Formats: sequence, structure tokens, C-alpha cells
Amino acid sequence: MSGTRSTVRRSLRWSRRLVAVVVSLCALVGAIRLIAPATAGPAGEPPGVERQLAFLRSALDGGGGDEAQRMFPEGYFFLHVLYGLSWVETGMREPAGERSEALREARWALERLDSPSGRAPFSADLVPSYGVFYRGWSNWLRGGVLSLQPAAQRDPAELRRFAEDSAALGAAFDASATPYLAAYPGQAWPVDSTVAMASLRLHDSLLPPRFAGTAERWLKGVRERLDPRTGLLPHRADPDTGAPAEVARGTSQSIIQRFLVDIDPEFAEAQYPCFRDRYIVSPLGLGPAVREYPDGEDGPADVDSGPLPLGVSLSATVVTIGAAQVHGDTALAGALANHGELLGLPVGTPWTKRYAFGLLPVGDAFLAWSKTARPWVERTPPAPPATISPWWRVPLLSLLAVLGALPWLPALVRRYRRRRSA
Repeated sequence: MSGTRSTVRRSLRWSRRLVAVVVSLCALVGAIRLIAPATAGPAGEPPGVERQLAFLRSALDGGGGDEAQRMFPEGYFFLHVLYGLSWVETGMREPAGERSEALREARWALERLDSPSGRAPFSADLVPSYGVFYRGWSNWLRGGVLSLQPAAQRDPAELRRFAEDSAALGAAFDASATPYLAAYPGQAWPVDSTVAMASLRLHDSLLPPRFAGTAERWLKGVRERLDPRTGLLPHRADPDTGAPAEVARGTSQSIIQRFLVDIDPEFAEAQYPCFRDRYIVSPLGLGPAVREYPDGEDGPADVDSGPLPLGVSLSATVVTIGAAQVHGDTALAGALANHGELLGLPVGTPWTKRYAFGLLPVGDAFLAWSKTARPWVERTPPAPPATISPWWRVPLLSLLAVLGALPWLPALVRRYRRRRSA
């Protein structure tokens, strides 16, 4: 009997030690993820992104686009367009003669946007057809495909299609009484028109310029219709007048701030600090995150924002990595990316990398697109003054240190008592 009890005690003791080792290793891995560089700036090779793209391609081949479509209205579209754009961004970092894989994958994604499945959620009766969301993002990717090719080797059919689609968008903006075109019948979101306008600026950098006047009128209309509470582009606008219909929100601002740089760098430089001052927070003092609503104001969550713990939108936080990077705000981009490495539960192999165990591929797509961010038309603007303290990691590292040491505390206490009694 005593032998059995001794065996049980030894088993329990080794089990506790095993648990303690596992917990301490997890804390150590978390600390490394919090410290190791997670971004590489507009020119560098983003760590782990190509492995993410390998995971995303396998997810898309396995029906990931259809699964994403069942989760939110543009799921299929977003998963494919972000996959294609991430490959464009990756290809831009490579020598001109080594872009064949990037070009092939970006074209593959574009073909799936230009299909019945890609157009399914959108109305052909809008102006331009299928609405500004569909036409703007597709045109941006189409221009990206052309950007990967030397000017003398660009496909004539692709050039013609890009020129035609740009002309349709330009005509729609010129004929509109508001700078914000409809994405769905009776619904207009300024972020969608921002992407579309950036695609026209991209057109003028690749082909003979023709949309400078369109861009000037658009910017004038935008400045006249800013959200009065924040001074930023509103989240939603009246489709007939363009008047703000909803306060600026993190999910749309994180995308707007990324594209404004390529439309008008000076306007972008004025808008970005307003966004950063009102939406970047440090909940519980544990590192930077992005609020969905301006600091001091709360509102409901929706399919775009996801849950809002402490008012923070995880999707806006991820996309703001890209916005910060194109503005040269490397301190904020790096801090947000390191936060994601710690909390995003990445799982890596030599061939793939996925976050949140790969349960939400569209989240991986947004993260890959954000980490590869760089201006396409303009240069990266001068870096704004840093607002992230170099000591922002200390509270999280302290928490990880306590977590790693805690499982060993009972054994240390017992050893201390034995020594006292001896």
C-alpha cells in the first residue's frame, strides 16, 4: 500500500513539473514573439508572410472563399482580393525578373474576382456597374498586376481593361453630386470611394494621366464633408448628398489612412495624426490597440468590427499596421504587429503560418496585406513623431515573467520550508 502511495506521489510530482515546464516555455515563447521584429517596413521582407500566403492559397483551394462569404457579405471578395494584393506587395520587393510567382498568383486572384462568385453580392444596376466597392478594389488589384510588369512587357488586354474600368470610375465620380459613390443600392461608405480614387491615381502613374481634375474635385468634396466630431472621413455617408451619416470608425479609418497617402500625401499627413490621437489606445496599459469608436465614445459592434472588448476592434488593429507602415510610423506598426504575434496564437511550420489556428483565414489575409503595406503611387511621407514609448512592452513582459514563474512557486515554498525546519 505504501509503495502505491509513493508511486502516486511521484507521478503527481512529475506531472506538476511537466505542467510547470510547459507553462514556462509558453511564457518564454510569448516574450520572444513580443520582442522579435514582426514587420520590416515598406522596403523589407515581412517575416512569415510568404508562409501565410501558402496557407491562404491552400485555404482558398479548399473552399475558404465560400466559407468566408457565409460569414459576411464580402467574405469571398475580400479573401481573394487581399490574397492578390499581398502577392503584388511581395512582388514589388523583388527584382523585376523574379516576379513571376507574384504575378501568377495576383492574376489568379483577379480572375476569381472577375467571376459570377466575385460579383454575386453586388448590383449590376449601380453606377458604375456593381458599385464602387467592387469596381474600386478590383481596379486597384488590376493596376497592381500591371505594376509588377515592365512597361514594355505589359499585356495589352490587361492595359485596355484597366483603362476602361478607370474611365468608368472617373465618369461616375465626375457625374456625382457627392464624393461618395454607392457600394450597394442606397448605401455609401467613404472608405470604398477612397480605394477607388486611389486606383485612379494609380492609373495616372502607369498610363497617360487623365484623372487629376477628378481627384481635385473629389478631395474638395471630401474636405467639405468631414465628420464634425473627429475631423476625419465619416464611416457612412448619405448616398445623395455625401453628408456624414455616422461618426468615423476604426475599421474604415484604418483602410482610409492607408490609401489617402497615394491620393494626396499632404491631406493624408493632416488626417493621420487625427486618427492616431483619437483611436490608438493602450487598454489596461498592456500595449497599443485601435478603438472602433473615438476615445470617449462607445457604440455597437457589427460584422465589420467584430466583438469590441474594452472598445477595441481586433480587425481595425490588424489593418492599422498597414496604415502606420505607409505613413512611416514604424514604431506603431511594429508595436501592433508584435501585439498580434503574442495574442494571435500563430502556428507555424517550415511551409505555412496561420493565426488563431487557421480558423479565420480572412484574418490571416488582412494581416498579410497589412504587413506588406507600402505606397504604390507616392513615396512614404516623412515619419510622424513617435507616440509609442519604447517601454510599452514592459508590462506585458512582466506579466509573462510572473506567468512563467508561478507554476514553480509551490515547489520553491516547500523547499524553503524544509530548509528552515532543517
